[in-house]
Parts: sequence; structure tokens; C-alpha cells
Amino acid sequence: MQAINDFILAAAGQPWVLLLVFACCVVDGFFPPVPSESVVVGLAAVAATAEVPNALVLMLAAAAGAFAGDNIAYLIGRATGTGRWAWMRGHRMQRAFLWAGGELRKRPASLIMVARFVPIGRVAVNLTAGATNYPHARFVGLTVLSAALWSGYSVGIGLFFGQWFEDNHLLGATIAIICAVLLGIGVDVVLSRLRGSSPARLRPDATDPAAPPADG
Repeated sequence: MQAINDFILAAAGQPWVLLLVFACCVVDGFFPPVPSESVVVGLAAVAATAEVPNALVLMLAAAAGAFAGDNIAYLIGRATGTGRWAWMRGHRMQRAFLWAGGELRKRPASLIMVARFVPIGRVAVNLTAGATNYPHARFVGLTVLSAALWSGYSVGIGLFFGQWFEDNHLLGATIAIICAVLLGIGVDVVLSRLRGSSPARLRPDATDPAAPPADG
């Protein structure tokens, strides 16, 4: 966390920082260890008092990167399924894929929208949507909305806490990032309670999202 915040403070005034934001958000769409939330929220917290980078441009860069990353994950899932690489075959990821496959059949719109706020959840949902051939045109429309909501939230929380700590950019960025992480955990907990059953108890005739997509 400290290393991320130090880097954010050093890079906030650089013209290339928005390209970094875009790249982080793209990669985070299919590789959750990349901390896109931390970068966006931290930069927004700095922007609240230092006025760099521009908050609106930051929001647009984050939204564009999130949209691109989500759709890359969809295309990866469509091309490879959800079991091609070792990191996909872990117990936690496979449970997430199985749950996402069941939920996509029941409430795809709300799932895709909400999953954007949960790092592992969004990767599982997006890959599974591609692997199960969820209509791409519909997926694109939903990810436009989810990316806009996510970037608006991330920048908003950074601006809010940044204004509280005008004399301490680092403290404002740190608290904003912690709040973003806690919200993500909260959304994850709510989803777990609302789904009513664990992935292991989904009906046995459910389509296996780890299977390769059908031809065509």
C-alpha cells in the first residue's frame, strides 16, 4: 500500500499518468492482482487538492480501460474457456466460475454490473460470459454502464477523501483506497448472501463454464 501511494504522489503531475491508469484498468479486467482501484482512487484523492490530474479526464481514462479490460476477458473466455491456465484452475477461481455461470443464466444484467466492483468477481464473470457464449453485443452494452459507474465511484471516493485531507495527500489517498477496498469486500459479502447457495450446490445440470465454448 505504501509503495502504491508513494508512486501515485510522484506520478500525479506527469502527463503520462493517464496512460498508466488506462493500462492498469485494462489489465485488471482479466488479471486481478493489478491494483487499478488503488491507482484511480489514489490519483483522485491527490486531484482533490493538488488539481492534477484532471478528475474528469481521470474518470474517462479509468472507464475506457475498465471497458476494454472487461471485453478482453470476455474474448479470452470465449476463445479458451476457464481452465486453460493454472491460475484459473485454483479452487477459489473455479468456485467463482461455477457460481458466475449459474448467475449469468438467472440475472446477467445485475451480475455484470455489480461484479465490476469485485476484483476476482469481475474476472470470473467476464471470462464465464465469454466461455458460455453470452451475447457479446449485450455484454458490451452492460460493460459500458458498469465501467462508467465504477470509474465514477472510484474517482468520487478519492475526491471526497482528498478534500478532507488537503494538507496530507498521502493520508487522504490511503484512507480513500482503504474505503474502496472495504466497499469491494462488502459487495462480495452481499453477493454471497443474496445468491442463497454456494457454487458447489448449484444444480447438477448446470453448464460447466470451464468447458471450451461450442463451435460457431
